[in-house]
Amino acid sequence: MKTVLVLFSILLTSFAANAQGLKGLIKKATGKDSTLNKIIPGGKADSLTTADVVAGLKEALETGTTQGAKQLSAVDGFFKDAALKILMPEEAKKVETTLRKFGLGKQVDEAILSMNRAAEDAAKDAAPIFVNAIKQMSFQDAWGILRGGDSAATKYLREKTTQSLTQAFRPVIERSLEKVNATKHWNTVFSSYNKVGKEPVNTDLPAYVTEKALAGLFYQVALEEMKIRKDPVARTTDILKKVFGR
Repeated sequence: MKTVLVLFSILLTSFAANAQGLKGLIKKATGKDSTLNKIIPGGKADSLTTADVVAGLKEALETGTTQGAKQLSAVDGFFKDAALKILMPEEAKKVETTLRKFGLGKQVDEAILSMNRAAEDAAKDAAPIFVNAIKQMSFQDAWGILRGGDSAATKYLREKTTQSLTQAFRPVIERSLEKVNATKHWNTVFSSYNKVGKEPVNTDLPAYVTEKALAGLFYQVALEEMKIRKDPVARTTDILKKVFGR
């Protein structure tokens, strides 16, 4: 009789253990209490994994930054884009008007063209800097970008790359401006103007063009990011469709 009771007790214990295991499997199968569900809202069978998110974000950023830099580094990438074209700074507009009145419009136009050509030259160095920042993206960065606004990725890149881009752009822009003596003419004209003008003009032309070139670059990257987030046609790979198509 004791033997029977012992066996019966063992069977009950075994059944309880199996029931508990089965309960756990059911929870996992229905998306309740699963590790993935804690990470991905919804807990569906086709939910994104951490690897999906990071891979998708990195690919989206590499696609957007490469395309943006390529477009701006082409001839007229800045010059013929109304939204990005680098013009005389606001404080120099009066000087520009005066120069044109005295028949120096051609020289002003050449100065504007040289600024845009310098920005186009510098944009060629942007892609490797962006890629380096993208490689260092953490899991937290990726989720913050995915759940952020339409320009969250661009904001991330701006924070991570502005210093490196400025250091890379400045020398290229300086060389480009020197080729056409733009810096020399700028300094000559505005140094003289500053002696009598009420509103001094910044004589550091490379700094001004560098600032404008970076602003244009991030503007273009933001447009590329928006395409991937909003336009299914822009999601050219399976991982982009999976991450951004949800």
